[in-house]
Amino acid sequence: MDFNLELVLLPVSDIDRAKAFYTEKAGFDLHVDHRAGDFRVVQLNPPGSACSIAIGTMTSDVTPGSVKGLHLMVTDIEAACAELAQRGVEVSDIRFVDKEGASGPGPHPEHNDYNSFADFSDPDGNTWIIQERGYVAKA
Repeated sequence: MDFNLELVLLPVSDIDRAKAFYTEKAGFDLHVDHRAGDFRVVQLNPPGSACSIAIGTMTSDVTPGSVKGLHLMVTDIEAACAELAQRGVEVSDIRFVDKEGASGPGPHPEHNDYNSFADFSDPDGNTWIIQERGYVAKA
């Protein structure tokens, strides 16, 4: 039996501001922006992801900005961070931690899977961690 995670509710205080951030700055694809009376749901996907986020009135009982540490997996953390920064997202410096506990600035020296990180926040303070997996050196 597969259990596929396909939607994560993300609490925000301003749906239009969050929609603009995720589409214009973070580069997410917009799939749904549906209104019915006071109800509104906006569904977006990170590029290449099978899992969506949903913002809207259905998360109104959760504190905006309370979701921390959602992970976006990328194959080249330097390129991903540069793309986000170019779009206007404030991305942290890249850092690494390896399985022996060593850490430092920049990507892991050997680009080992799951050892390089950076992060950013949306306008409400929900946080995202960018993590590198599957790096292939460019020739």
